[in-house]
Amino acid sequence: MTKVKKEKASAEVEEVAAPVGNEKSYQELIANVNPIAQPLAPRKLSKKLYKCVKKAAKVKNIRRGVKEVQKFLNKGEKGILVLAGDTLPIDVYCHLPIMCEDRDLPYVYIPSKVDLGSSAGSKRPTCVILIKPHEEYQEAYDECLEEVSSLPRPL
Repeated sequence: MTKVKKEKASAEVEEVAAPVGNEKSYQELIANVNPIAQPLAPRKLSKKLYKCVKKAAKVKNIRRGVKEVQKFLNKGEKGILVLAGDTLPIDVYCHLPIMCEDRDLPYVYIPSKVDLGSSAGSKRPTCVILIKPHEEYQEAYDECLEEVSSLPRPL
């Protein structure tokens, strides 16, 4: 390799290694969460859910958006419902946790709709995603399901 190519390659590695300046910390994201966002996933569970959503999106095994999720919940589809805690107005999706409780489906809030949308492979923020079980990411799904089910439910 020539000297120019080596310098170019090392510059690319540095760009990848450098953190993105516009990312917010978990504490900053929690500050913008709605009052109804209970149970809220802790930082580790949020990361696991983002990874699970990313894996499910690769095999096209998610439902995203309020209308689509609501339609398939009514049809009896099973999975983990992930809601974004910073969605305003709350009226957009406040009926979904009640639908989940009626159907014994686990649901959890995460702090950011922007992060939820990007983990699903979309450039648009997404306020609701239903992760369906699939054999390609079953281990990650089961781990998330266990942790989400163990979170305390709101009164």
